[in-house]
Amino acid sequence: MDYCRLLCMDMDSDGLVSQEEIMSENDTAKDINRVTGVIIKVSLKLIITALLILVLYEGMHAGFNFGYEIFADTAVSSAPGTEITIEVKEDATGRKVGKMLKEKGLIHNEYAFWVQSIFYDYTIYPGSYTLNTAMTSREILDELSVKPEEGENAS
Repeated sequence: MDYCRLLCMDMDSDGLVSQEEIMSENDTAKDINRVTGVIIKVSLKLIITALLILVLYEGMHAGFNFGYEIFADTAVSSAPGTEITIEVKEDATGRKVGKMLKEKGLIHNEYAFWVQSIFYDYTIYPGSYTLNTAMTSREILDELSVKPEEGENAS
């Protein structure tokens, strides 16, 4: 006789487990596995939902901040600020100028400056300009869009 048949025999007095008890234990194990599976699935769904909400929140926060920098720009420092002279080259684009202004500490965000130059339809002229850290990016764009006189610094 094999082991399974011995366990499944219905013998009351010799201490062997009855077939009903084995079936009851199997049903209990299946129920536990089923409940565990449901708990894992629900937990995973909650984690994924929480991560999705976090990503959406961070995206909206970054989008709001970027829009704020474009439409409600602020100066890097308060008046009187620091004067800085820059040189805009002949082939400079709004993006390159924005990067240079960011490196010099004149603006907060080079991409917001670039978008402003496109959105507000500014033409940036080459030349030497004296700008101030108390100027907003719109004021800087106003200065850069005025063509400097030959041999003269724009201020």
